[in-house]
Amino acid sequence: MESKNPAEIVKNALEKAVEKVTDLVTPDIPGAPGSEPPSLAQPTEPREPLPPKSDQDAPETVTPTGAPTGAPKTSKSQQGAFLTTAQGVRLYDTDHSLKAGERGPTLLQDHHLREKIMHFDHERIPERVVHARGAGAHGVFVGYGSAANVCKAAFLREGETTPVFVRFSTVVGSRGSADTVRDTRGFATKFYTAEGTFDLVGNNIPVFFIQDGIKFPDIIHAVKPHPDREIPQAQSAHDTFWDFVSLHTEATHHVLWHISDRGVPRSYRTMEGFGVHTFRLVNDAGETSLVKFHWKPKQGVHSLLWEEAQLISGVDPDFHRRDLYDAIESGAFPQWELGIQVFPDTPEQQFEGIDLLDATKIVPEELAPVQPIGMLTLNRNPTNFFAESEQVAFHTGHLVPGIDVTDDPLLHARLFSYLDTQLTRLGGPNFAQIPINRPHVPVNDMLRDGFHQHAVHGGVAPYKPNSLDGGCPFHAGAADKAYVEVPQRIVEATKVRRAAASFDDHFTQPRLFFRSLSPIEQEHVIRAFTFELGKCYEQAIKERALLVLARVDARLCAEVATGLGLPAPEAQDLPDVPPSPALSQLGHTWPVDGRVVGIVVDADDPDGLDGVRTARTALQAAGVVPLIIASRGGDLAHGLVAQRTFLTARSVEFDALLVAAAPPPAPDALPVRDEKSGASASPLDPRVDLLVAETYRHAKAIGAWGPGVAVVGAGPGVVTGDGPADVVQEVLTLLGEHRVWARLAPA
Repeated sequence: MESKNPAEIVKNALEKAVEKVTDLVTPDIPGAPGSEPPSLAQPTEPREPLPPKSDQDAPETVTPTGAPTGAPKTSKSQQGAFLTTAQGVRLYDTDHSLKAGERGPTLLQDHHLREKIMHFDHERIPERVVHARGAGAHGVFVGYGSAANVCKAAFLREGETTPVFVRFSTVVGSRGSADTVRDTRGFATKFYTAEGTFDLVGNNIPVFFIQDGIKFPDIIHAVKPHPDREIPQAQSAHDTFWDFVSLHTEATHHVLWHISDRGVPRSYRTMEGFGVHTFRLVNDAGETSLVKFHWKPKQGVHSLLWEEAQLISGVDPDFHRRDLYDAIESGAFPQWELGIQVFPDTPEQQFEGIDLLDATKIVPEELAPVQPIGMLTLNRNPTNFFAESEQVAFHTGHLVPGIDVTDDPLLHARLFSYLDTQLTRLGGPNFAQIPINRPHVPVNDMLRDGFHQHAVHGGVAPYKPNSLDGGCPFHAGAADKAYVEVPQRIVEATKVRRAAASFDDHFTQPRLFFRSLSPIEQEHVIRAFTFELGKCYEQAIKERALLVLARVDARLCAEVATGLGLPAPEAQDLPDVPPSPALSQLGHTWPVDGRVVGIVVDADDPDGLDGVRTARTALQAAGVVPLIIASRGGDLAHGLVAQRTFLTARSVEFDALLVAAAPPPAPDALPVRDEKSGASASPLDPRVDLLVAETYRHAKAIGAWGPGVAVVGAGPGVVTGDGPADVVQEVLTLLGEHRVWARLAPA
C-alpha cells in the first residue's frame, strides 16, 4: 500500500490531540498571567481555585506505578476555597504569629508558623550542575512509519501519537542567568510511549567538546565561573575556558559551532536539535543499523546578532522562555521534524572514513541525508514550572525496544551520570514517581521503599523467583515486547586508557564547518573569536588559541590576530575540504508563524489608527503576533490597545517593524525619565528614532506608510507605500528570510 504524505499523517493524527486547543478563543496578545482578569478590589467571597489558562497542561493523572486514574489533571492542583494547613485543617489567619499578647513574644506552640516557615525554608532543591537554566512544554509526537525498515519502536509507527515533554536549556549558567548568552542549548525530549519512557537527550549542536566522558568534569569546571570570584556568569569569554580548549584540541569543532551564530539562537523554536551520539536501531527482523538523530525546526534555523543578544540579556533575560510560552499561548505551535541519518552497522562503526563513535564528529548531510520519521508539536505550556520543568528527569538510558546504545565513550559516561545526579537533586531513587516523570504504562519493578516513596506496594515477595506472590512479576518473552540488548560481538582486547587513532583528527571537521558558512556567518565567527579572546587576561592563552585557529583556516586566524593586536602564526598544512551547504543557516525561506511585529502609532492621531487595524488584521491572518507601540499604554481609538510604549519597547523584541506615524516627543521623552530619549530637538520622539535605527542595524524588515515614510528613510528591506495592505504583505515576504541579509553583506 502506498505510504501517505508525512504532512497528511501529522495533520490527521493531530486533529484529536489539538482539538481542545483550536476550539478555544486565544487572546490576541499572549502573556495574561491568569485565566481570569482580576477585580480592582480584593475578592472576599470564597470560591474554588481558578482553572489553569487555556494554553496550560499538566502531567497525566497516572498512579506512581503507571495506572491511569481517570481523574482530571486539576486533581493534582490545590483544592478547596479555604486556606488550610498541609493536613487540610482550615485556618482563620495567616498574617500574624501566635503571640503572648499583641506586643508579646511569639509562642513556641504556633504549629502553623512552624509548618509555614519550615516549608518555605526548604522550597529550593539543588539546581542542575549543567543545564540549570531551562524551560519546558508539553506536546505530541506523531510517527510517519518511515522508520519501520530500521526500527521496531512502536512510537515511530505510522500515525502513532505519543505524548511528550520537552525541556530546552543553556549549559553553563545558573538558574538565574540570562537566556541569550553564548552557549550550547539542551534539547531533551521525554516520550511517554506505549512501551515505556524513551528519553532523547541532546543539544542544539551536533558535536561536543570531548570524546570521552571522563573529561566532562574538566570542560565544565573550565567553562563555569572562576572558582575564586564566581564570575563571569554564563559566559565562555574568560581565561579558564580558553586555557582548556586551546590545550584540549579535540574541543575545536564544538568551539567553532559555539562561536558561530549557533551559539546565540533567535528562539528555542528556531534551533535544530541533535542526539549527538550514534545509536543502534533494531527492526522487527532483528537487523541493526547505526543512526544519528536530528530535530529540524519547521520555522527554520535562525540566530540573534551578537548586539541583539547582549541587549536582550539586559532588556529581557527571559527572552527565550517567554518566546516559547507566548508562541504556544497564541496558537503558533512550535514544530520539529525528527529525522535520522542511517549507516550500516559494520564492526568498524565508521562511515566514509568518519568514526561514528567520536562525539566530536558529524557526518555531512550530503553524504548521509536526514530521513524524516516523525513530527513533534508543542501545544501546551506547563501549569507549574517547578513541578514540571524543574523536576523533570532525563536519562540517556531510558530506552525502548528497537533503540540501543553504541560504544561511544562519552555516551557510556552519560549512562552512568544521569541517574547519579537525580539522587541529590530530587531527593532519592524514587524520582520516577514524580508526576512529570511517571511512565504511562504499567510499572512492576520490585524496587521498594526509599525517600519519597509514593506507591503503596502490595504483596510480600519483592524478589524473584517467588511463589508467595504467585510468581508475579514474570519475565517478558520476545512476543511480549521485552527490551533486549543487541547481542553485539565484543572483539578480544586489552584494557587501555587511550582512544582509537581515528579519534586523533581534531581539525578537518572544524575546517569543514567554517568553510561551509556564508561570508556573513564567517564574519560573525571572526568577531566572536576576537570578542571572546579579547576578554582573556593572559597573552599566552590568546597566542595558543591563535595556534589552534591556524590549523582551521588561515584567514580566520589572521583576522582574529589583527583584532587582538597579535601576529598571526604561520598557516598549517590545511586539507582541501569541500563545504557542506547544510551547515549554513542562510539561503532559505521559512514560515512566519509566531513571529512578532511592532507597529509604531501616534496615540493622538485617531484618523491614522484606522490603517493600523488593517495591518493588524493582515498580520494576525498570517499567524504573526502584532504589538502596537505608542507614547502611552491602554486603549486607543478604533478599538486598538497599545501593548508597548516608547518607554518599554526595544527593537530586540521584534522580528520586523511597521511605522504608521511620526509621533512627536511624548511628555515622558526626557532623559531624566527615559535615558533612551537622549537630548534631541527633533520633531520626532527620539525613542522612535532609536527603535527604527536599531531595527535597521539588526537587518530586520521595516515597513511604513503615511507619515511613517519620512521616519524610516530608504535602504534594503525598507518597504514604503500609501497604505498598509501592500506594505504588510511585502514585509511578511521579507520576514520569511529572517533578516535582510543584504544590509550585513561584507564588502
